[in-house]
Amino acid sequence: MGKGGSDENMAAWLLGVNTLKIQPFNLPALGPHDVRVRMKAVGICGSDVHYLKTMRCADFVVKEPMVIGHECAGIIEEVGGEVKTLVPGDRVALEPGISCWRCNLCKEGRYNLCPEMKFFATPPVHGSLANQVVHPADLCFKLPDDISLEEGAMCEPLSVGVHACRRANVGPETNILVLGAGPIGLVTLLAARAFGAPRIVIVDVDDYRLSVAKKLGADDIVKVSINIQDVATDIENIQKAMGGGIDVSFDCAGFNKTMSTALGATRPGGKVCLVGMGHHEMTVPLTPAAAREVDVIGIFRYKNTWPLCLEFLRSGKIDVKPLITHRFGFSQKEVEEAFETSARGGDAIKVMFNL
Repeated sequence: MGKGGSDENMAAWLLGVNTLKIQPFNLPALGPHDVRVRMKAVGICGSDVHYLKTMRCADFVVKEPMVIGHECAGIIEEVGGEVKTLVPGDRVALEPGISCWRCNLCKEGRYNLCPEMKFFATPPVHGSLANQVVHPADLCFKLPDDISLEEGAMCEPLSVGVHACRRANVGPETNILVLGAGPIGLVTLLAARAFGAPRIVIVDVDDYRLSVAKKLGADDIVKVSINIQDVATDIENIQKAMGGGIDVSFDCAGFNKTMSTALGATRPGGKVCLVGMGHHEMTVPLTPAAAREVDVIGIFRYKNTWPLCLEFLRSGKIDVKPLITHRFGFSQKEVEEAFETSARGGDAIKVMFNL
């Protein structure tokens, strides 16, 4: 069933480089623990744009047509026979990854690292930019009444920031540096503040993104150079802006330059958390950082973050609404325009589909 209730279920299919087409999408049968959800809000992520431009993202390669999209929220249309927690009409945010729950990583609670993970729009698994999807009920989280469906969809990118803050043990005594003021840098800023970080400095090469970060509550902003030769100067400027030791640095870009800056700027005994994945391989000054006992930690997606994200939104500790800069409907023309807008960057932070 599609938008009108009787027409076909349609979805945005990635068919080739720079080729997206709205085509029919047959849903799997509804299992006893599944729900069928009518999508209402779907955001565009950097990984979606990567797939569109190159048909790959890191080691994940698109080899056959795939439905795109994974940041989403919608309304329950139908529930499986064993589902007790949700009913048709409930508004839900969807966690996009289905882990196996049998492997050692799942059993020890680190299900985000499950080797059998089936994640929306990560080949060969289809995504959620569609009229409807079928998904496990335990990965659909009921939205509080005063939280919009768009805010529900924003729980996915926000989860990355929340997971990063948990991994780095951010709290009321943690001074934070965020490198990169793109969508993930900005949600990391919001999450760090919600976790109680007293002082947050954010850096970027782009004036507009820095101005957005300032509006979202960064204590200070530093414009940095793109030139690797300027790392020492940038570190000096960043440390001056912080006015004290940097306890945790989040590299939300993932380039040689940003990681080198993070390693050099962080205080002895501090932590650097690599969030962004700009470069697959990096050459960075690891030895001097190791000699100062700077811990380097990685993150991959998130785990058990939706309830906390929804609580941060409900309580007003985090407001994601200013991040949504562009909105589009679900037509062939608008899908193409939306992805072009997201890929162009500029003043686009989060591009959202309203279905």
